[in-house]
Amino acid sequence: MSLHGANKENQNIRSSGSSGKRKATRPPFEDFSKEFKQRRTDPLVHYGRHFGRSIRTFCRMQPLLRNCLGRTMQLERLPLTTLSCSEIREQAVYDNLLEMVPGLEEKLNTGSEEEVFYVAEMLTKGISSARSDDTKGLKSVIVDWITPPNGVLNPPIQRNIKTDRGYHHPATGRLLCPVSLDWERSDVREALASGDLTPSGDLWPRFLYKNGEYIEDDPWNGLLRSALLVKGYKHVFTSPSSVYKDGAVNKATRSSNARRHGMKSVTPASIAYIATQVRFALSSSAAFTRTDATSDSEYFYNLLIELLEDPEEQAEVQDLLTWWNQ
Repeated sequence: MSLHGANKENQNIRSSGSSGKRKATRPPFEDFSKEFKQRRTDPLVHYGRHFGRSIRTFCRMQPLLRNCLGRTMQLERLPLTTLSCSEIREQAVYDNLLEMVPGLEEKLNTGSEEEVFYVAEMLTKGISSARSDDTKGLKSVIVDWITPPNGVLNPPIQRNIKTDRGYHHPATGRLLCPVSLDWERSDVREALASGDLTPSGDLWPRFLYKNGEYIEDDPWNGLLRSALLVKGYKHVFTSPSSVYKDGAVNKATRSSNARRHGMKSVTPASIAYIATQVRFALSSSAAFTRTDATSDSEYFYNLLIELLEDPEEQAEVQDLLTWWNQ
């Protein structure tokens, strides 16, 4: 699949004037208050939605802004290498945010504490609303995706209730089962269904792998290349209808979430986001929250982010991104 091609520069809205047509640009941050008077939702919420999907979905925005703003003067005098590894990662997330939102850097640097708090609040609202919308959307369609072609699920899975999913159903259980466990063993299935065996977020489920095939001696082989992930990615970033169109991602992105935000290629964090959403959709957990011990979603997401941003894994990560963007 690909966001290549259709994710060219945003097709800016053109307006007529006395000198002919000209490209309209995204409004700077200073114009947000004027825009807000004419719009139901603050534009910061709009940016927060895309930030959560493509950069960080489990992001504590208040500490992020506070820490990075406090670090600004330090970085004017000292190189980035003086920071710890965690501070460098945090700074990279902050830099991505500044690049995403026009005029935000100046506003944060000159704004009051109340204004900074408001920015964090609106961005957080956007992150949460996008995550909630995607969770709701995938909850239903995932049933169609895991149903055999021209077949049925036995027993049936309800589209709007999750109690019969997870390890309670053979179809979702097989996909969620960690690659280190043998789903074909009845004792394993029973232990997972009863809760006597509760896999933590650091055990990769089988649905992450292409055709569900895991090769112990080559753990990167097929990782994060499954058809289920591709469907999830298309559903969220292009359009729900593009899921069923082979090779149609480029065209679909012209009016998609990715297209509207000028997203030109798949990001590592966006893959981790979709993997986390698909994992939750397959599970029997009712609520997508930080504290849900059953799905362990935040831990799972952060581990994927850690893997995909690990400097020692970049050769494999680049190969993965090439696969997604081809």
